[in-house]
Amino acid sequence: MFAVPLSPARLRSVFLTQGAGSDIISTVEFNYSGELLATGDKGGRVVIFQREQESKNRPLSRGEYNVYSTFQSHEPEFDYLKSLEIEEKINKIRWLPQQNAAHFLLSTNDKTIKLWKISERDKRAEGYNLKDEDGRLRDPFRITTLRVPVLMPMDLMVEASPRRIFANAHTYHINSISVNSDHETYLSADDLRINLWHLEITDRSFNIVDIKPANMEELTEVITAAECHPHQCNVFVYSSSKGTIRLCDMRAAALCDRHSKFFEEPEDPSSRSFFSEIISSISDVKFSHSGRYMMTRDYLSVKVWDLNMENRPVETYQVHEYLRSKLCSLYENDCIFDKFECCWNGSDSAIMTGSYNNFFRMFDRNTRRDITLEASRENSKPRAMLKPRKVCTGGKRKKDEISVDSLDFNKKILHTAWHPKENVIAVAATNNLYIFQDKIN
Repeated sequence: MFAVPLSPARLRSVFLTQGAGSDIISTVEFNYSGELLATGDKGGRVVIFQREQESKNRPLSRGEYNVYSTFQSHEPEFDYLKSLEIEEKINKIRWLPQQNAAHFLLSTNDKTIKLWKISERDKRAEGYNLKDEDGRLRDPFRITTLRVPVLMPMDLMVEASPRRIFANAHTYHINSISVNSDHETYLSADDLRINLWHLEITDRSFNIVDIKPANMEELTEVITAAECHPHQCNVFVYSSSKGTIRLCDMRAAALCDRHSKFFEEPEDPSSRSFFSEIISSISDVKFSHSGRYMMTRDYLSVKVWDLNMENRPVETYQVHEYLRSKLCSLYENDCIFDKFECCWNGSDSAIMTGSYNNFFRMFDRNTRRDITLEASRENSKPRAMLKPRKVCTGGKRKKDEISVDSLDFNKKILHTAWHPKENVIAVAATNNLYIFQDKIN
């Protein structure tokens, strides 16, 4: 994979102007075919990009993504009973497998999940009997002939309409949604509970995990992420702020408080510090496409676990180990609480995750090679090669290296996505979306 460097397919820098901070991208997700890419932002909007088809006139246009549809998914709300503002920020987007010409996706903010239908319309009906062409109703007594309406071509319109709204099921903030492999149900997780929903039923859900103690002062951990198994609709996992992962089987019990498997890496006592518990908190968990492995991201590393081995991960990749000496300052500026996501490539042979200074890291699982790349408009022109970046931790700095002291911690890549079939990646850097692909010969 790294033999051919990644180059920008077409650099998409997305600025959605609607006030300060509202255009910060908060989630990125390809659909099952990879032809559509959805982003959500802090302003509650969803922007969908569609991949251009290659044409004879533009043979290299394949791989370019252009805006397909933009709509407001969530609005700010206020909970009058608790005197709490509910912000409109989109926490997660998940696509449903395409069943017909329309596309469906789930989007969620802190409290409410919505099912959206995205459909195209390029024809309109004309020649109504009870309406004039401008839409006004006709006097029924003046209708003397019967007309057959005809469909006339029109400019393509992409419509986004909410089909279901799943609300009032979470007391705490929703951090994950995951569509089940049966394509009929999905789960949603907040800090203390996980609920199972049917896509057709909005007024009730089944609580399948509840870790809330009777006395909240006894609370020692929270749920940080959850995901359904890609092939077994009865299996799901959830991670915790203590760095543990629990795999549950819904066939064993309706309430999955007792896990089937418990994944935890023993801590090295010699490396324990004040920050150990914070940096061991898992921010993301993802099953491999094959369903054999799962990947977890904590603050400093990415770990790959074999579902058949619970006592330790089979692979560990250091993302930015050079920050271990900076944990004190990262704690003071709250960066230590940043939640980085991770993703697999389509064949599960490589993984990707983000870092600071607009860097993102890619690891080849077969060769154990890794690379650091930077998403920035300054050094990334369309069709230009991306140069590997290196961070210097001390001593004499080489020409192409960047010192760990000059990293910009305000520039961070928390959200990434990998095309399900090809080497095309999407990287969200604050309010810019970058799309890169393998070099085109």
